[in-house]
Amino acid sequence: MEGPVCQVAWGCYVLLVISIGAHCAMSSDNLACPSTSDLRTQPVAALDKEGIGPAMMSIPMIACSTSLSEHHSGGSGTNKNKQMVEQLQRYGVISSKKVVEVMETIDRALFVPDGTPAYVDSPMAIGYNATISAPHMHATCLQLLEENLQPGMHALDVGSGTGYLTACFATMVGPQGRAIGVEHIPELVAASIKNIEKSAAASLLKGGSLAVHAGDGREGWPEHAPYDAIHVGAAAPEIPQPLIDQLKPGGRMVIPVGKIFQDLQVVDKNLDGSVSIRNETAVRYVPLTSRDAQLKGY
Repeated sequence: MEGPVCQVAWGCYVLLVISIGAHCAMSSDNLACPSTSDLRTQPVAALDKEGIGPAMMSIPMIACSTSLSEHHSGGSGTNKNKQMVEQLQRYGVISSKKVVEVMETIDRALFVPDGTPAYVDSPMAIGYNATISAPHMHATCLQLLEENLQPGMHALDVGSGTGYLTACFATMVGPQGRAIGVEHIPELVAASIKNIEKSAAASLLKGGSLAVHAGDGREGWPEHAPYDAIHVGAAAPEIPQPLIDQLKPGGRMVIPVGKIFQDLQVVDKNLDGSVSIRNETAVRYVPLTSRDAQLKGY
Protein backbone atom coordinates (compact mmCIF):
# COMPACT_ATOMS: atom_id res chain seq x y z
CA MET A 1 0.00 0.00 0.00
CA GLU A 2 2.98 2.31 0.39
CA GLY A 3 3.40 3.05 -3.33
CA PRO A 4 -0.22 4.16 -4.01
CA VAL A 5 -0.31 6.25 -0.84
CA CYS A 6 2.83 8.09 -1.88
CA GLN A 7 1.51 8.59 -5.42
CA VAL A 8 -1.72 10.10 -4.12
CA ALA A 9 0.19 12.34 -1.71
CA TRP A 10 2.52 13.57 -4.43
CA GLY A 11 -0.50 14.13 -6.64
CA CYS A 12 -1.88 16.44 -3.93
CA TYR A 13 1.49 18.16 -3.83
CA VAL A 14 1.49 18.81 -7.59
CA LEU A 15 -2.08 20.10 -7.51
CA LEU A 16 -1.24 22.44 -4.64
CA VAL A 17 1.82 23.80 -6.48
CA ILE A 18 -0.33 24.42 -9.56
CA SER A 19 -2.98 26.18 -7.47
CA ILE A 20 -0.36 28.36 -5.83
CA GLY A 21 1.00 29.30 -9.24
CA ALA A 22 -2.48 30.28 -10.39
CA HIS A 23 -2.99 32.30 -7.24
CA CYS A 24 0.29 34.13 -7.79
CA ALA A 25 -0.68 34.96 -11.34
CA MET A 26 -4.01 36.45 -10.27
CA SER A 27 -2.95 38.09 -7.01
CA SER A 28 -2.22 41.82 -6.92
CA ASP A 29 -0.86 42.02 -3.38
CA ASN A 30 2.78 42.28 -2.39
CA LEU A 31 3.09 38.92 -0.68
CA ALA A 32 5.81 36.73 -2.14
CA CYS A 33 4.56 33.45 -3.56
CA PRO A 34 6.74 30.45 -2.67
CA SER A 35 8.47 28.45 -5.35
CA THR A 36 8.22 24.70 -5.49
CA SER A 37 11.62 24.40 -3.85
CA ASP A 38 10.45 26.71 -1.07
CA LEU A 39 7.42 24.51 -0.48
CA ARG A 40 9.60 21.45 -0.18
CA THR A 41 11.85 22.93 2.49
CA GLN A 42 9.81 25.46 4.46
CA PRO A 43 8.76 24.74 8.06
CA VAL A 44 5.17 23.59 8.25
CA ALA A 45 2.31 25.56 9.73
CA ALA A 46 0.15 22.62 10.70
CA LEU A 47 -3.58 22.34 10.57
CA ASP A 48 -3.89 19.72 13.24
CA LYS A 49 -7.22 18.01 12.62
CA GLU A 50 -7.17 18.17 8.85
CA GLY A 51 -3.80 19.02 7.31
CA ILE A 52 -4.15 21.53 4.48
CA GLY A 53 -1.94 24.26 3.12
CA PRO A 54 1.77 24.05 3.99
CA ALA A 55 1.24 21.12 6.34
CA MET A 56 0.51 18.86 3.39
CA MET A 57 4.07 19.33 2.15
CA SER A 58 5.44 17.48 5.15
CA ILE A 59 2.95 14.65 5.11
CA PRO A 60 3.78 12.98 1.76
CA MET A 61 7.53 13.42 2.02
CA ILE A 62 7.94 12.22 5.58
CA ALA A 63 5.35 9.49 5.21
CA CYS A 64 6.91 8.09 2.02
CA SER A 65 10.47 8.31 3.24
CA THR A 66 9.66 6.74 6.57
CA SER A 67 7.61 4.00 4.91
CA LEU A 68 10.51 3.18 2.60
CA SER A 69 12.94 3.01 5.49
CA GLU A 70 10.55 0.77 7.42
CA HIS A 71 10.22 -1.49 4.39
CA HIS A 72 13.94 -1.86 3.75
CA SER A 73 15.65 -1.50 7.11
CA GLY A 74 13.83 -4.10 9.16
CA GLY A 75 14.95 -2.03 12.13
CA SER A 76 13.38 -1.63 15.52
CA GLY A 77 10.66 0.84 16.45
CA THR A 78 13.33 2.94 18.15
CA ASN A 79 15.22 3.25 14.87
CA LYS A 80 12.05 4.15 12.99
CA ASN A 81 11.21 6.79 15.59
CA LYS A 82 14.70 8.24 15.16
CA GLN A 83 14.25 8.28 11.39
CA MET A 84 11.00 10.21 11.84
CA VAL A 85 12.78 12.84 13.92
CA GLU A 86 15.62 13.07 11.42
CA GLN A 87 13.10 13.70 8.66
CA LEU A 88 11.54 16.53 10.69
CA GLN A 89 15.02 18.01 11.07
CA ARG A 90 15.79 17.62 7.39
CA TYR A 91 12.66 19.51 6.34
CA GLY A 92 13.29 22.36 8.76
CA VAL A 93 10.58 21.52 11.29
CA ILE A 94 13.01 20.92 14.18
CA SER A 95 16.05 23.10 14.85
CA SER A 96 16.50 22.47 18.58
CA LYS A 97 18.92 19.75 19.70
CA LYS A 98 16.96 19.36 22.93
CA VAL A 99 13.71 18.74 21.06
CA VAL A 100 15.49 16.19 18.85
CA GLU A 101 16.77 14.44 21.96
CA VAL A 102 13.42 14.23 23.71
CA MET A 103 11.48 13.15 20.60
CA GLU A 104 14.04 10.40 19.97
CA THR A 105 13.77 9.33 23.61
CA ILE A 106 9.96 9.09 23.73
CA ASP A 107 8.82 6.60 21.09
CA ARG A 108 5.65 7.86 19.42
CA ALA A 109 4.55 4.31 18.58
CA LEU A 110 3.79 3.68 22.26
CA PHE A 111 1.20 6.46 22.24
CA VAL A 112 -0.89 5.73 19.14
CA PRO A 113 -3.55 3.02 18.70
CA ASP A 114 -2.39 -0.43 17.62
CA GLY A 115 -2.25 -0.80 13.86
CA THR A 116 -1.76 2.95 13.32
CA PRO A 117 1.22 4.10 11.20
CA ALA A 118 2.94 5.73 14.16
CA TYR A 119 5.74 7.50 12.31
CA VAL A 120 3.74 9.18 9.56
CA ASP A 121 3.56 12.96 9.97
CA SER A 122 -0.18 13.16 10.46
CA PRO A 123 -2.65 13.45 13.35
CA MET A 124 -4.28 10.19 14.40
CA ALA A 125 -7.71 9.46 15.86
CA ILE A 126 -7.45 8.01 19.39
CA GLY A 127 -11.15 7.50 20.08
CA TYR A 128 -13.69 9.59 22.00
CA ASN A 129 -13.63 12.24 19.22
CA ALA A 130 -10.04 13.08 20.14
CA THR A 131 -6.75 12.99 18.23
CA ILE A 132 -3.03 12.82 18.85
CA SER A 133 -1.33 15.66 17.00
CA ALA A 134 1.02 15.15 14.07
CA PRO A 135 4.73 14.87 14.95
CA HIS A 136 5.54 18.24 13.37
CA MET A 137 2.93 19.89 15.60
CA HIS A 138 4.43 18.28 18.70
CA ALA A 139 7.86 19.48 17.59
CA THR A 140 6.55 23.02 17.06
CA CYS A 141 5.02 23.20 20.54
CA LEU A 142 8.09 21.70 22.21
CA GLN A 143 10.31 24.29 20.55
CA LEU A 144 8.02 27.15 21.53
CA LEU A 145 8.09 25.96 25.16
CA GLU A 146 11.71 24.78 25.34
CA GLU A 147 13.01 27.64 27.51
CA ASN A 148 10.19 26.95 29.98
CA LEU A 149 10.86 23.22 30.14
CA GLN A 150 14.26 23.39 31.80
CA PRO A 151 15.21 20.91 34.55
CA GLY A 152 13.27 21.59 37.75
CA MET A 153 10.46 23.54 36.10
CA HIS A 154 6.72 22.77 36.23
CA ALA A 155 4.65 21.99 33.12
CA LEU A 156 0.92 21.46 32.54
CA ASP A 157 -0.47 19.58 29.53
CA VAL A 158 -4.20 20.26 29.06
CA GLY A 159 -6.01 17.66 26.98
CA SER A 160 -3.17 15.21 27.44
CA GLY A 161 -4.82 12.45 25.38
CA THR A 162 -2.57 9.40 25.10
CA GLY A 163 0.16 11.04 27.18
CA TYR A 164 2.85 11.58 24.53
CA LEU A 165 3.54 15.27 25.05
CA THR A 166 3.18 14.94 28.84
CA ALA A 167 5.93 12.31 28.73
CA CYS A 168 8.09 14.64 26.63
CA PHE A 169 7.56 17.46 29.12
CA ALA A 170 8.48 15.20 32.03
CA THR A 171 11.65 14.09 30.28
CA MET A 172 12.69 17.71 29.74
CA VAL A 173 11.98 18.98 33.28
CA GLY A 174 13.44 15.85 34.86
CA PRO A 175 12.90 14.26 38.27
CA GLN A 176 13.36 17.57 40.08
CA GLY A 177 10.60 19.17 38.02
CA ARG A 178 6.96 18.27 37.57
CA ALA A 179 4.81 17.47 34.54
CA ILE A 180 1.04 17.21 34.92
CA GLY A 181 -1.38 15.95 32.28
CA VAL A 182 -5.10 16.73 32.58
CA GLU A 183 -7.58 14.82 30.43
CA HIS A 184 -11.37 14.73 30.91
CA ILE A 185 -11.89 11.29 29.35
CA PRO A 186 -11.11 8.76 32.13
CA GLU A 187 -10.48 5.97 29.63
CA LEU A 188 -7.77 8.06 27.97
CA VAL A 189 -6.23 8.84 31.35
CA ALA A 190 -5.97 5.11 32.12
CA ALA A 191 -4.58 4.37 28.65
CA SER A 192 -2.04 7.19 28.85
CA ILE A 193 -0.69 5.91 32.16
CA LYS A 194 -0.19 2.46 30.61
CA ASN A 195 1.53 4.08 27.62
CA ILE A 196 3.89 6.05 29.84
CA GLU A 197 4.70 2.94 31.87
CA LYS A 198 6.05 1.35 28.67
CA SER A 199 8.07 4.43 27.71
CA ALA A 200 11.38 6.01 28.70
CA ALA A 201 9.41 8.27 31.08
CA ALA A 202 8.24 5.33 33.22
CA SER A 203 10.66 6.08 36.06
CA LEU A 204 9.40 9.67 36.25
CA LEU A 205 5.82 8.41 36.58
CA LYS A 206 6.88 5.99 39.29
CA GLY A 207 8.89 8.68 41.08
CA GLY A 208 5.95 11.12 41.14
CA SER A 209 7.36 13.94 39.02
CA LEU A 210 4.98 12.91 36.22
CA ALA A 211 1.26 12.44 36.78
CA VAL A 212 -1.93 12.34 34.68
CA HIS A 213 -5.29 13.29 36.17
CA ALA A 214 -8.92 13.14 35.07
CA GLY A 215 -10.45 16.60 35.11
CA ASP A 216 -11.66 19.61 33.16
CA GLY A 217 -8.47 21.05 31.69
CA ARG A 218 -10.12 24.43 31.22
CA GLU A 219 -9.75 24.81 34.99
CA GLY A 220 -6.08 23.82 34.89
CA TRP A 221 -4.65 21.90 37.85
CA PRO A 222 -4.19 24.35 40.75
CA GLU A 223 -2.52 21.84 43.06
CA HIS A 224 0.88 22.20 41.41
CA ALA A 225 0.55 25.76 40.05
CA PRO A 226 2.13 28.05 39.08
CA TYR A 227 3.48 26.51 35.88
CA ASP A 228 6.46 27.59 33.84
CA ALA A 229 4.93 25.99 30.74
CA ILE A 230 1.32 25.25 29.78
CA HIS A 231 0.31 23.45 26.61
CA VAL A 232 -3.30 23.11 25.49
CA GLY A 233 -4.08 20.41 22.95
CA ALA A 234 -7.53 21.60 21.84
CA ALA A 235 -8.89 24.89 20.53
CA ALA A 236 -10.54 27.23 23.03
CA PRO A 237 -12.99 29.92 21.87
CA GLU A 238 -10.99 32.22 24.15
CA ILE A 239 -8.09 31.67 26.54
CA PRO A 240 -9.45 30.27 29.84
CA GLN A 241 -8.72 32.68 32.69
CA PRO A 242 -7.76 29.89 35.15
CA LEU A 243 -4.91 28.91 32.84
CA ILE A 244 -3.64 32.48 32.71
CA ASP A 245 -3.91 32.65 36.50
CA GLN A 246 -1.90 29.42 36.89
CA LEU A 247 0.88 30.59 34.56
CA LYS A 248 3.96 31.65 36.47
CA PRO A 249 5.43 35.15 35.87
CA GLY A 250 8.05 34.51 33.23
CA GLY A 251 6.05 31.48 32.05
CA ARG A 252 4.68 30.67 28.63
CA MET A 253 1.49 29.02 27.39
CA VAL A 254 0.88 27.64 23.88
CA ILE A 255 -2.81 27.31 23.03
CA PRO A 256 -4.92 27.11 19.86
CA VAL A 257 -7.67 29.74 19.97
CA GLY A 258 -10.71 30.15 17.75
CA LYS A 259 -13.72 28.31 16.36
CA ILE A 260 -13.94 28.14 12.57
CA PHE A 261 -10.65 30.02 12.17
CA GLN A 262 -7.97 29.14 14.70
CA ASP A 263 -4.53 30.43 15.57
CA LEU A 264 -1.84 28.86 17.70
CA GLN A 265 -1.26 31.60 20.26
CA VAL A 266 1.84 32.09 22.39
CA VAL A 267 0.97 33.63 25.74
CA ASP A 268 3.84 35.06 27.79
CA LYS A 269 3.27 36.25 31.35
CA ASN A 270 5.67 39.05 32.12
CA LEU A 271 7.42 39.39 35.47
CA ASP A 272 5.01 42.19 36.47
CA GLY A 273 2.05 39.85 35.86
CA SER A 274 0.95 41.43 32.60
CA VAL A 275 0.33 39.17 29.61
CA SER A 276 1.62 39.38 26.03
CA ILE A 277 -0.06 37.36 23.27
CA ARG A 278 1.05 36.71 19.72
CA ASN A 279 -0.18 34.44 16.93
CA GLU A 280 2.32 31.80 15.83
CA THR A 281 0.46 30.12 12.96
CA ALA A 282 -2.97 29.10 11.69
CA VAL A 283 -4.07 25.66 12.91
CA ARG A 284 -7.06 23.35 13.07
CA TYR A 285 -7.66 21.50 16.36
CA VAL A 286 -10.61 19.72 17.89
CA PRO A 287 -12.52 22.05 20.27
CA LEU A 288 -11.69 22.46 23.95
CA THR A 289 -15.04 21.69 25.48
CA SER A 290 -16.80 19.66 28.14
CA ARG A 291 -16.51 15.88 28.32
CA ASP A 292 -20.17 15.38 27.36
CA ALA A 293 -19.95 17.77 24.41
CA GLN A 294 -16.81 16.06 23.15
CA LEU A 295 -18.36 12.60 23.34
CA LYS A 296 -21.37 13.88 21.39
CA GLY A 297 -19.07 15.37 18.76
CA TYR A 298 -20.00 19.02 19.37
